[in-house]
Amino acid sequence: MLREQLACFLQLSADELEQRLPNSTEALASAHPGALDPSEAESFYESEVGDGHLYELAAWHLGSADYIADTLRLQAEIAHGQHLDFGGGIGTHALAAAQLKAVDHVWMVELNGSNRRFVQHRAEALGLSHKLTCLRDLEAAELPKIFDSLTCLDVLEHLADPSAQLKCFAQRLKSQDGVALLNWYFFKGHHNEYPFHFDDPEMVNLFFSTLQDLYLERFHPHLITARTYALR
Repeated sequence: MLREQLACFLQLSADELEQRLPNSTEALASAHPGALDPSEAESFYESEVGDGHLYELAAWHLGSADYIADTLRLQAEIAHGQHLDFGGGIGTHALAAAQLKAVDHVWMVELNGSNRRFVQHRAEALGLSHKLTCLRDLEAAELPKIFDSLTCLDVLEHLADPSAQLKCFAQRLKSQDGVALLNWYFFKGHHNEYPFHFDDPEMVNLFFSTLQDLYLERFHPHLITARTYALR
């Protein structure tokens, strides 16, 4: 279904889409050769990548179905009420959350306008527009002040200050039964396979110190890198 939705949104034939997907990661990397300056990260993801992120994310999702399925199962266990999907990409987790009875509304925050438009396209096709709202950032006036649950997957390693994001989540997450679903990968790869990931040791140390100060990890039985947290 993802292939069909993306081809329709981009007005491509199935063959044209299949030609683009295998080279999507290299194409995205070539959009910003070399290391990504932390000060440029926001403008890069919002403006420079354009539709390139759609192809790259779609290719990754299609090739990582088993892992994504596990994260969706885990999300289904924790998502409820007013649910935030931060950096929601092409909307796989946001759309899945919107289908849960325990979720009243999904608020997806995503810098890239092409991604937001594609997620809205997918939501309309699935009849979920009434339960999913896509916005640029957490400063949007439409957002609830407090969320009952939140998902932030494959995003923190792309932020110039992930510790600040943890603090922001702590301020917006419900203190009683709020749950955060998070993962991260602060590693550029052995051969620079992930040039857009930040890995500065001081930044990583501060991230883990902040995580330990503000959150308490919850056990879950899924053998995946994603973790769930409650506030301390």
